[in-house]
Amino acid sequence: MQTAPVSTNRDDLGKLILRIVLAGLILLHGISKLGGGVGFIEGMLQKAGLPAIFAYGVYIGEVVAPLLILVGLFTRAAAAIVAINMVVALMLAHTAEFFKLSGTGGWALELQGMYLGSAVALVFLGAGRYSLGGPLGRWN
Repeated sequence: MQTAPVSTNRDDLGKLILRIVLAGLILLHGISKLGGGVGFIEGMLQKAGLPAIFAYGVYIGEVVAPLLILVGLFTRAAAAIVAINMVVALMLAHTAEFFKLSGTGGWALELQGMYLGSAVALVFLGAGRYSLGGPLGRWN
């Protein structure tokens, strides 16, 4: 019989907050792409020598995966997809900003870095008990 890892309600609440924030903010980008399309991403992919069809993967990384994270179902896998999505976004659209600071002194890519770091944290933390998958879910 599999037992749940020991955690406190505060740990699970923290995981829930992390899930809501990451999923909510990434989902807004996905909703924007649902309305405006992914033509600009297709162009970036073609410029990089990659098939334009890969642009439609952004719907998985910015719509499907965040929804799964939000409800806490297959959270670790969904967070891994978001992390991969962020790495691709960094490589395609933001390589020129890797070593730049913003006008206020922060890293120019701090938002993207926070999305990536939060997704990686959820890969290791899982969803917690406040999720559809529950603490014993294999991918949670």
